[in-house]
Amino acid sequence: MKHLSLLSAIPLALSLSAQAAPVTFALDANHTFPSFSYNHLGFSTQTSKFNKATGTIVLDATAKTGSADIAIDMKSVDTGSALFNEHIQGEDYLDTAKYPVATFKSTAVRFAGDEPVAMDGNLTIKGVTQPVTLKITGFKHAIHPMMKKDAIGANAVTVVKRSAFNAGKNAPFVGDDVTINITVEAQQQ
Repeated sequence: MKHLSLLSAIPLALSLSAQAAPVTFALDANHTFPSFSYNHLGFSTQTSKFNKATGTIVLDATAKTGSADIAIDMKSVDTGSALFNEHIQGEDYLDTAKYPVATFKSTAVRFAGDEPVAMDGNLTIKGVTQPVTLKITGFKHAIHPMMKKDAIGANAVTVVKRSAFNAGKNAPFVGDDVTINITVEAQQQ
């Protein structure tokens, strides 16, 4: 009889282990770089990045839920030119003296099968908050081969109007549409 009760407990134990709890991942500062690109006078597409971003991503793969809370240090903008780094931080564009941080806070995550494919949320730049949808174009969830920790990585993209964030000087000559691309790697806390 004791053997029978032990066997009946196995399915319950297996079902409990299959129920994953939400896991919190901290952004890896060495592999997380938000970037942006825009048309410059019709001559070229300029691409710049931010060198400092912090935050967390929560993922529950079983429940197919998640969230993200990301802060971008706007003073870490890297255009490839020291002169333009200073210029773009001025009042007409990023105004980093007054607004040194931009944030993205998710409101919903959409899955296709077992992978997240989009994240809705609120993007705040220069004190202006706008709803955006980040399309996830690549996603991986696995044990990090070097750190030996549970890790995730993703690429996410959205397009915004810079004028919607009070940064529209010289539009439409300098493109108003800005593509934001966020490459993220994060490890379990």
